[in-house]
Amino acid sequence: MIPGNDHGLLVGDAVFETLKVTERGAFAVRRHLNRLSRSAAALHLPPPDHGRIREAIDAVIDGRDFPRGKLRITYTGGNGPLGSEAAYGPPTLLAALAPADPAAPITSIVTAPWTRNERGALAGVKSTSYAENVRTLGYAAERQASEAIFLNTAGHVCEGTGTNIFLVFGDTIVTPPLSSGPLAGITRELIMEWSPVEERDLTEEETKRADEVFITSSMRDVQRIERWDDLIFSPARPITEAVATAFAERSQADLDP
Repeated sequence: MIPGNDHGLLVGDAVFETLKVTERGAFAVRRHLNRLSRSAAALHLPPPDHGRIREAIDAVIDGRDFPRGKLRITYTGGNGPLGSEAAYGPPTLLAALAPADPAAPITSIVTAPWTRNERGALAGVKSTSYAENVRTLGYAAERQASEAIFLNTAGHVCEGTGTNIFLVFGDTIVTPPLSSGPLAGITRELIMEWSPVEERDLTEEETKRADEVFITSSMRDVQRIERWDDLIFSPARPITEAVATAFAERSQADLDP
């Protein structure tokens, strides 16, 4: 039971993580829990108990009758006032698991008509205040795309509603720096450890000169982009394919890298 005055429900005073579950279990649990703690600290929530969360993860995974799933960990401020003052607590912890099919290897994206505020209080925080993303993802679906890419207030490429973005220029892979406002994605982090990637600001005009584009997230892994707005990319994606192959092999070899 969730009380009607839970602050996560009332004002989005909560953080969350989404983990991929395979036949072997939940992927990259340590990294996800560390990011959950960073997000909680940014919202001045009490530190999450990693041991308790791992018990919750085991509880929802044990006995499942499907091989692949999406695991959602939600951590709220708990009971609180009917407004924006700080929650009283103690925090609420939720763990939920549902079946999930693998993402399509190729997809299309559009540019969001709204901007990310790279200097906002929630920049880089995985908060449940997600209404902006819901609205923007609906905007993408209306245009036969599965993701929308935000620019930030400086006009630089930032991130998707639930993804990080990478652009390939020749042999060079580029992704926006965290100073541009994107979430520090777990898949993004691993790709940058396993493949050579340059971080720098990218203008919308520069994106039109990219040879390849791909997006990443815990549920999408490495997803190739065939269309961005009206721009169609070549079906030849040697750099993206190399990154996707390396990620698949490394993540298969180590469940908690």
